[in-house]
Amino acid sequence: MRTGCPAADHKSMKLLARSRERQVGRPRSAAEPGSTTTVPATAPQGTGPGGPAAPAIIELARVEKVYGSAGGKRRGKGEVGGGRGIGFPALSGVDLAIAAGEMVAITGPSGSGKTTIINLIAGIDRPTAGTVTVNGSRLDQMTEEQLAVWRGRTIGIVFQFFQLMPTLTAAENATLPLDLARLGPARERRAVASRHLAAVGLGDRGGRLPLELSGGEQQRVAIARAMACDPPILLGDELTGNLDTGLAQDMFELLKGLNENGTTVVYVTHDQALAALASRIVSVRDGLITGDTGRRP
Repeated sequence: MRTGCPAADHKSMKLLARSRERQVGRPRSAAEPGSTTTVPATAPQGTGPGGPAAPAIIELARVEKVYGSAGGKRRGKGEVGGGRGIGFPALSGVDLAIAAGEMVAITGPSGSGKTTIINLIAGIDRPTAGTVTVNGSRLDQMTEEQLAVWRGRTIGIVFQFFQLMPTLTAAENATLPLDLARLGPARERRAVASRHLAAVGLGDRGGRLPLELSGGEQQRVAIARAMACDPPILLGDELTGNLDTGLAQDMFELLKGLNENGTTVVYVTHDQALAALASRIVSVRDGLITGDTGRRP
């Protein structure tokens, strides 16, 4: 018999929607604080057969990423000059546009470049060439300080290994992004975190440390933390890699509920069954997009 936290139900999803409407902080905006450039992007994808083009909230244009020795100059594909060795080409001219409100799975074998795409969207990595525009901001033109402010208000990230602070309770972990962004008074921050924990089925686990929670419960805390600042985009990197099949399905029910309430969800997975739960699947191999079920002519 499977153990862990209960699956999210429709009532939980409605509770999360209400909590987001009451969220402290600012309303969503395409132009985030710290952005040096605001770009009105459009996506080639439509809202359906014959439907109008939807605005792109994420756009990678001719993006290349080469990991290599610092200070080297790029000479050719995968080659870093200056006598500092050979770089590894993770992405080779990727074009990708994701419309607001989509739920997209990125699949591919290990080393294909799919995690690099997630890191570029999150502003964790910078492109070697090309442009990355997310929620109207050109990430490749922003400083690290500007990116930190932008990321805290725009992106929620759920990691494979949860990355919870071990000395903080579930409630304190879920409050942490609000504390770092200094959104609202402390009492309101705690109230927001409590509502998010309740929405993911952990309303009675707020006082527990991560080691006192099951793997599924820790992942739910990570989702509550990722949604703390009401980000328009939620990213996941193999976010169910440490869960059994049943708990993984439960987790995706939560993600689908968030997506139905307007959050753009993009996640990396090796699991084709979990990828099939998305409305669009992007396949990556050898640093190139080799398939896209959502691409329109």
